[in-house]
Order: sequence, then structure tokens, then C-alpha cells
Amino acid sequence: MKIVKLAVAVAAVLGTTAAVAQQAEGNWMMRIRAVDLQPIKKSDPIPTLGLASNAVWADNKLIPEVDFSYFFTKNIAAELILTYPQKLAVQINGVGKAGTFKALPPTLTLQYHFAPEASFRPYVGAGINYTLISSVDLPVVNALTASSSSLSKSSVGGALQVGFDFKVGKNSYINFDIKKTYIKADLKVGGNKVSGLTLDPLLVGVGYGFKF
Repeated sequence: MKIVKLAVAVAAVLGTTAAVAQQAEGNWMMRIRAVDLQPIKKSDPIPTLGLASNAVWADNKLIPEVDFSYFFTKNIAAELILTYPQKLAVQINGVGKAGTFKALPPTLTLQYHFAPEASFRPYVGAGINYTLISSVDLPVVNALTASSSSLSKSSVGGALQVGFDFKVGKNSYINFDIKKTYIKADLKVGGNKVSGLTLDPLLVGVGYGFKF
């Protein structure tokens, strides 16, 4: 329900902007989405903490997202997907919250849009994700290891996408989108890698867009 309410609020805020764009459709499309970020619960073993596989993970989070698409043809488009750095909580099984870090995950996909003249316009996409990791604060890990801990500063991985736009006005659309991105960070203690944290989140979003 949270994601639906946020999407409705976004559509209301963008109503005035969409009215300005009510001209002949151009090659550009802008969307804004409310997205449920769902990292998988997967990690390598951490021998220094006596933890087996999958004992460390990042929590789910509802985030805003904006994207810009350029249509090379009616069927083929490139989409740049953006948000601001998102603060995620790290959990350790049997311990609880271990700390936080921020992730900035811009993603670029190449899409194929089916039925570009219809009201219901499904699409698929694939591309690349580049995630910057910053503001790492893991006090529980520091205490357990009696040393400073950190995560790798970036991650590069693939991205898969499926979704649809549903036309609700001359240039206006309701959007539903699902992405799978592949993100992994090394966990370092005292500067040495001791494990790996796999995020590989599923991102489920709904939003509003317009072409111009």
C-alpha cells in the first residue's frame, strides 16, 4: 500500500508538468516511480565472526526513482535510471542491526517496446548497473572484530528489466516496472577482505510518465 500511495502522490505533483507536455509526442520520456528495493539475503561466510553463509543482509527500503528515456525508434529506447544515495541498514542473523551504508545505483538499460502505438505498451530491457558505496558505518562489526570495517567502494553488474506503460492521456502514462540488478560488495576488516555481501536487489516500481 505504501508504494501505491507514493505513486498516487507523485502523479498529483506531476500533473501540472504533464499539462505543459501535452503536445505531439517527441523522442523523450520522463518517468518518476516509487520503488520497493528488495535485496536478497545472501552473504559469504565470515570466519572472523563465526558466521556461516547468508548470515548478513541489507534491509528492504521504499525509495524514489526518476528515469529519462530516449527513443531511437518507436520500438527501441535507452533508459537512464537515477535516485539519490540511499541509506540501507545491515542486519546480522542472531545479532540484529550491525550498521548502515549508502548506495547510489545509476542504471542504464537498452529496451525494446512492444505495441508502441497501443494504450498498453509492454517492454523488456537489459543493461548495466554501477553502484557507488559510501558512508559505511558498521559499529557492531568493529566491536566484534576489534578492528575497523568497511565495504568496497563500488560494484559493477548487469541489470534486467520488464514493465509496461499504460496511456492515460495525450502524452501521459502510468508505469509499472520490475528490475533485477546485480550488486556485490566486499566486506573488509582491518583493510583485508573477509567476506562478500550480495545485494542483487529486485526493484518493483509504479509511477507516472510523460513523453515530450
